[in-house]
Order: sequence, then C-alpha cells, then structure tokens
Amino acid sequence: MTEPPRLLHVHGSFSLGGKEARAVRLMNLWGDRARHSIVSAAPHLMSARDAIDPGLQTDFPESPPLAGKPGLRRFRAIAQFLSGYDLVLSYNWGAMDAVMAHRLHAPSLNLPPLIHHEDGFNADETAGLKPQRNLYRRLALQRAHALVVPSIRLDGIARQVWRQPPARVHLIRNGIDTARYAEPCAPDAVPGLLRAPGKLLVGTLAGLRPVKNIPRLVRALAPHRDRLQLVVIGEGPDRDAILAEAQAQGLTDICLPGFMSEPWRFMGLFDLFALSSDSEQFPISLVEAMAAGLPVASTNVGDVAHMVAPENRPFIVPDEAGLSAALGALAADPDLRLRLGNANRHRARRDFTEEAMVAAYATLYGQALSSPHILR
Repeated sequence: MTEPPRLLHVHGSFSLGGKEARAVRLMNLWGDRARHSIVSAAPHLMSARDAIDPGLQTDFPESPPLAGKPGLRRFRAIAQFLSGYDLVLSYNWGAMDAVMAHRLHAPSLNLPPLIHHEDGFNADETAGLKPQRNLYRRLALQRAHALVVPSIRLDGIARQVWRQPPARVHLIRNGIDTARYAEPCAPDAVPGLLRAPGKLLVGTLAGLRPVKNIPRLVRALAPHRDRLQLVVIGEGPDRDAILAEAQAQGLTDICLPGFMSEPWRFMGLFDLFALSSDSEQFPISLVEAMAAGLPVASTNVGDVAHMVAPENRPFIVPDEAGLSAALGALAADPDLRLRLGNANRHRARRDFTEEAMVAAYATLYGQALSSPHILR
C-alpha cells in the first residue's frame, strides 16, 4: 500500500470504557501509519473521541443506522458503507448488524476483511447468554477474518457456544504501559478528594452503569467506614444511585470526581483496589491497579481470579458478603497489603505489557491487510 490503510471502527457505543480505551490507544500509537473512521450505533455516545490524539487522521462519518430491526435493505445499505475501507473493525454486540451485513454482502460487493472484537456482555446477559444472540453471532461471524477476545472465558464461549473455528479465534490479552505506574502520583491528582485522617483509600475505576454494580461496593465497604474511604473514578447513568446508596449507608466522605484519563497519574494514591461488577472479562482497570502495586478485592467475574497474583486469589470472592470480608481483612493487615501489591505488580509487568498487546494487534491487522508490517 502506498497510502495509509483506511480502518473503519464500528462500535455499539463509543463512550470511554475498556474496549474504547484500548482501541484509542492503538490508534494513537500507530499515528500516521493508518487513517481511522469511527461510527457508533449510538451516535450520541461518542465521548471517547476526546482521548484521540488531535493530530491523528480520524473522521466520524455519517453511517446508515447500525441498530434497529433487521432487514435486507438496511443490511445492504450498511454493506455499501463498509465498502469504502481497507479493513473493518467491529466491537461487541452493538456492532453485530454490521457484521451480519458483511456476512451477507462480502462476495457480491467485494467488501474488505472484517475483524470482530468481543470484550464482554451488557447487563442483560450477566445471568446467562441469550440463545437468539448466540445464534445471530454464529451466523454473522461466518465470513469474519478473525474474532478477537481478551479472556479465557470468552475464548471458550467463542469456540464452544458460537462455534467458531479455532483458526479464527485470537486470544489477545489487554496490556498497558506498566512502567508508567511506577511513577509517584501528585497528592492532588484526584480533584475534590479530601482524604479523611486515619483512613485508607479504596479506589475503583469503571463506567457508572448497572453491570458495574458500584452500589454493591458501597454496601460492602459500609461496615468498615471508620477505616476505609471510597473513591469512584468514572461517569455514567448510575451516579445518582451510587450517591443515594452512600447516603443510606452513612458514607459521608465518598468521592466521585467523574471521568479521569491517564490513570497512572492517580492510581498509586489508593491503598486498595476493588471491583464489584456483575460481569467482566479482562478489565484493564485491574491491570492498571496491579501495575500500581495495589492489593485487590473483587467479585469473581470473568478472568479476574486468573489475572491477579496467586497470593491475591483468596480475596476474589463470590458475593457481597465476601467482598466486605475481603476489604476488612486487607484493611486490617498492612504487611498483607504490601505483599499482595508487590506480587500483583510483578505479575502485571511480566504478563500484561502494552508492547505484547500492540505487537499482536499489529500482526493480526497487518495479515488481514495483506501487508504484515504496515502497522509496525
């Protein structure tokens, strides 16, 4: 290719979360080696665009409706839109209609290769995957060049439930620049945080959505309110519900500063990291906390128990009562916190580096573009 390849990113929504942060990070790192167009099935949810390097070649074209009632006319319109690019990158269930349009029209319209990414499930599938969606994914993915998943659990679902051939499924773990998290944090890195004397800071980083279940974390921390102070980094529709639960539980010093980019600038301020989600797969925020040397208390979802250091696994628990007990035990033992934090830091630096992740994506995308080194 003499010109940079044109990559189309098709998202269900483009609010800044784990998958969006990863996609933007790859875009920023590759710079002028590719041109990027970004569309969303929810055009009003595009806040992740603020994290894109202003100097990057990006645009946000108007696309046919990417969500709605399935129909041959709509699928053909989507397929015609896809035809203007060199590689289509689709993300999660919200982009599956674009994958189906590609499946139906790839031969007749000579469509570019498509690589689909599945990072997890919405709240409506936390209790179990929906059979209709499983069938739809199975059919839509038949012409995909590849299916990328970040977790062992999703790898199994892709092969066994969605019946994808092993050669199509690529397990690429999320990685970060772990060295950044060794840098000291400014004491005022979190706006509005007034650290209560004698209390440890429990931090969590998440979109404030029902699937993250931050009210559960509020309740789990409440019995230890004399020793622990909660800081929730993120923004979303559950903000008022979280504040209401904190008031009901007597947490008067909870801090919700909203969305914050560059987590290496503040993650090291916390003494503990906690996750209370109903569903996760491979949360990047957990890797960030590990790289910062934090002990972790979390619900046992997705790959969390496989991600933390073995020493930390007893604090990955099945329910709210277990999460509360884990927070209490970690709060009471500074030596334990130090030991687990060091073990988590070592694990992150060994296994979850940004360098390995970027190389894996560059190789896969380059192969789809028939130009293996174009993104290197």
